[in-house]
Amino acid sequence: ADTACKNRPLDLVFIVDSSRSVRPEEFEKVKIFLSEMIDTLDVGERTTRVAVMNYASTVKVEFPLRTYFDKASLKEAVSRIKPLSAGTMTGLAIQTAMDEVFTEEMGTRPATFNIPKVVIVVTDGRPQDQVQDVAASARTAGIEIYAVGVDRADMQSLRIMASEPLDEHVFYVETYGVIEKLTSKFRETFCAVNVCALGTHGCQHVCVSNGASYLCDCYEGYTLNPDKRTCSAADMCAPGRHECDQICVSKNGSYVCDCYEGYTLNPDKKTCSAMDMCAPGRHDCAHVCLSNDGSYSCGCYEGYTLNPDKKTCSTADMCAPGRHDCEQVCVRDDLFYTCDCHQGYTLNPDRKTCSRAITSSLVTTEESCKCEAIVALQDSVTSRLEALSSKYILF
Repeated sequence: ADTACKNRPLDLVFIVDSSRSVRPEEFEKVKIFLSEMIDTLDVGERTTRVAVMNYASTVKVEFPLRTYFDKASLKEAVSRIKPLSAGTMTGLAIQTAMDEVFTEEMGTRPATFNIPKVVIVVTDGRPQDQVQDVAASARTAGIEIYAVGVDRADMQSLRIMASEPLDEHVFYVETYGVIEKLTSKFRETFCAVNVCALGTHGCQHVCVSNGASYLCDCYEGYTLNPDKRTCSAADMCAPGRHECDQICVSKNGSYVCDCYEGYTLNPDKKTCSAMDMCAPGRHDCAHVCLSNDGSYSCGCYEGYTLNPDKKTCSTADMCAPGRHDCEQVCVRDDLFYTCDCHQGYTLNPDRKTCSRAITSSLVTTEESCKCEAIVALQDSVTSRLEALSSKYILF
């Protein structure tokens, strides 16, 4: 019957006293006890997980629940533990277990898995701090505490920290030399006869005992397949399963949120805010950036036009049809223009329209002399022609 009996899955934390009163050879006996305890456990990621804490006036987490999932690795890690010496701060050690070891980040399984949280405190002295309130808080948080006293251990302190019923949670041995005999006691205590503990259930993730029967369940982020034994990663991004404002990205049974282009994820890691796409360095507009609800478009300064690439700008032809208000002639001048008129016209004061030029009636002195000479010549020629005509007529 004993060979078929396996311990139920546990999240088990050993808290061992290595104060000055524990001599080096005695501490080696404690390490042997831990190794033999590990041998009796059904160690594994999905069965019993083990952590070890070492304390004196300070507390050291030698390794948390998430580190080792096989007996050989656990025993090797135990063999390397060194005593701290000085002080016996048992209350501090239990508080540290609650704060730093019994967390999901450090390997404790979620409460929905119904995996017992167990502490075994091994000490040979009296706590030098207030252990009663801390132990009560731990028990209220669902942590089952076993107190193992050796040699000079204070029995009253052991009873104060241990869970009820005390006769099943308080143990005492005369010396560290015989502490190994407690191994069988804990073996009997942790032995379970339910189907889940026997390992014959076939559940891929979690076995939930149900009287003489059992049900299979899955880790968070997974769903039970129709065969009621195996599990598949749940689509955490299915509608109603996530809290993402814009984009949900499924990730190994969990999810992370993301945002559309032009938006950034807010510190709550769920909602999104529109980015200022026109902030320096965020756009590639040559002249003007126009923000538009998480996006942007480019524009140009006056006198320039946007090129086909929709980013860069070229100088506009200010004299192109429709771009100026000159009546006759537009003269381009860099980014500006001026108006002019055709020959025979003059520009009006409005600098835009033109009027026909008026020929001046004033004649210069030189031109006047030329005119008089021509008139005198014409008169002389006319007189001679008239004289010749009269002569020929008389004869």
